[in-house]
Amino acid sequence: MKILCIGRNYVEHIKELNNETPDEPVIFTKPDTALLLNNKPFYFPDYTKEIHHELEIIIRICKEGKSVEEKFASTYYDAIGLGIDFTARDLQQKAKAKGLPWALAKGFNGSAPISKFVPKEKFADLKNINFKLELNGQPVQIGNTGLMINSIEAIIAYISKFITLKKGDIIFTGTPKGVGPVKIGDHLKGYLESDVLLDFEVK
Repeated sequence: MKILCIGRNYVEHIKELNNETPDEPVIFTKPDTALLLNNKPFYFPDYTKEIHHELEIIIRICKEGKSVEEKFASTYYDAIGLGIDFTARDLQQKAKAKGLPWALAKGFNGSAPISKFVPKEKFADLKNINFKLELNGQPVQIGNTGLMINSIEAIIAYISKFITLKKGDIIFTGTPKGVGPVKIGDHLKGYLESDVLLDFEVK
């Protein structure tokens, strides 16, 4: 399986990082070794001093797709969950300043905690799903799929023009505003609607 991620997919998040609004979806990847499952703790690595949380809706691809038309894209994923795109912000800014790729800032071990998946049929409206991240009991990120610049279907259609999607692939669909640093001892809790799907500590 592969992990495909969308950057800059919420207007307010673009503003908070002073980024330009892209003309097309921004795509990056994480290796499978980035996955952190079953709410296991995240261990803060020693090669960075600044890791930010970025809560995202994730989807699970259910069949192979290449050059998928947007009108058919909804048939290519079967479940939704939550993921955190942990970002070593200091490494990312250093790379960006030099015009270099920032794969290490996004793809390090454990940088992709994900929840269990929920069948998409359980949601009445896929374009109106609420999600939230709490840091030590305080809400820090609140999002809704209706605020995405590029919808889930548009994301699938765009990525599949370049990269063939396969069953089991995971797509991170972008983060809303409110990203910020985590530190050792923090407790992160992620909600999909009213259900707690992420619940782990930083060690």
